[in-house]
Amino acid sequence: MRYIKNILITGGSGFIGSNFIKMILNDACSNKFENIINLDKLTYAAANDVDFNINDPRYKFFRGDICDENLVKTILSKFKIDSVVNFAAESHVDNSIENPNEFIQTNILGTFNLLKCVHELNLKKNEKSIFFHVSTDEVFGSLEKDDPGFTENNSYKPNSPYSASKASSDHLVRAWHKTYNLPILITNCSNNFGPNQNTEKLIPKIIKRAINKKSISIYGDGMNIRDWLYVEDHCKAILKVLTEGVIGETYNIGGANEITNIDIANSICEYLDELLPYNIKSLGNLKKQSYKSLITFVKDRPGHDYRYSIDSTKIQKNLNWFPIETFDSGIKKTIAWYLK
Repeated sequence: MRYIKNILITGGSGFIGSNFIKMILNDACSNKFENIINLDKLTYAAANDVDFNINDPRYKFFRGDICDENLVKTILSKFKIDSVVNFAAESHVDNSIENPNEFIQTNILGTFNLLKCVHELNLKKNEKSIFFHVSTDEVFGSLEKDDPGFTENNSYKPNSPYSASKASSDHLVRAWHKTYNLPILITNCSNNFGPNQNTEKLIPKIIKRAINKKSISIYGDGMNIRDWLYVEDHCKAILKVLTEGVIGETYNIGGANEITNIDIANSICEYLDELLPYNIKSLGNLKKQSYKSLITFVKDRPGHDYRYSIDSTKIQKNLNWFPIETFDSGIKKTIAWYLK
């Protein structure tokens, strides 16, 4: 097992990154970090109400861009960083279709800058700082209904500017390992969900629009399938890979929760029907109505992948990691958080 002393977390104020920082700040692991550095640009997608323990002397925050070479080099050197975990990314597919520029800049050029800086630091100090790259299952493209889940050996077939930018960054990370012997780890995860996710994402968008009694738009016929991974399970898997994973290897992380988009919308509406009854006035009386009445179907987005499915056999067999939350248990916790 590797013990990491000084860790740089890029994108640590985002949804997954903030949950990861909270986990390691709370000492929910055997690894005792000395410095936990969060570098985040604080874009619109940064998680709201991040309750980091700012009184913890191990935690330091820097507002900045991963493309800023001088800033990255300064942090790496000053805090003697021995591991970089790269969460920083533009991640919303719709936004990548409308404006791919930021995705190319952050996801490709930003990753390149981090790799370059870590490699130069390793050469300068004769060290072997690890570069951990957090990626997505979308790099593998789309599956048909009966296809087996993506394994680490699947070919890359990205279909959106977002997934293409992440595929590009994955290739850069592997290239720095093969060409420059940089110690790297890569994970490709399925769709994350949980409390405090940005409302541009499917699940929080459905919850928020339902609570506010606004229409819930579902692309196409709603039959697109995704595998859903509760964010805390994902963070535990990342720590497992960071401390026990084989350098140079890739690990797929999935939640084993394949669900259609329309079934997600229906499930959320059914829970809200019980927890927060939707009453409307009819002829002067209050009449109970289901939140499902808010669901509408809209034109499908370009290049919408039909199905994603992750085969997590490798991380389960080699690192003994398994997801704890089912979709049902995770969605209940998520809805409860938003209702608060």
